[in-house]
Amino acid sequence: MQPAKLFSPREAAQVLGISYPTLKQWIYKGKIRTVKTAGGHHRVPEQQIDKFLYRAGETGDVRQRRSNFRRISGRNQLIGRVTDIKTMGLMAQVTLSIGGQHITSIITADAVREMRLQKGQTVAALIKSTEVMILRV
Repeated sequence: MQPAKLFSPREAAQVLGISYPTLKQWIYKGKIRTVKTAGGHHRVPEQQIDKFLYRAGETGDVRQRRSNFRRISGRNQLIGRVTDIKTMGLMAQVTLSIGGQHITSIITADAVREMRLQKGQTVAALIKSTEVMILRV
């Protein structure tokens, strides 16, 4: 198992769409956990960033926030971060990290190119299904 990626506070703030001073306040108040380097600098683990990604679109007026979503009837839009893209011929496997969980989607390689998907980008997964099954774990 490879170690979790660590982001500097500036990188984490950029991914979350918040200001650097806001992120520093979150760190000082314990709202977001960090690890410290040997030099005493804060680093934010990607799991902590994933916890707050869904809030990245919650700033501003509600009409502006909803305009960021595609104009589509599906409401099951989960905000996450692209962690892996594997392109094989005509198809591509895209893995997202959403709240510390991973979800994988198989889409066309053309769609990956058209959307210019890259690792680390924030995207939405739209889930549309006629059935939802529950499994007790």
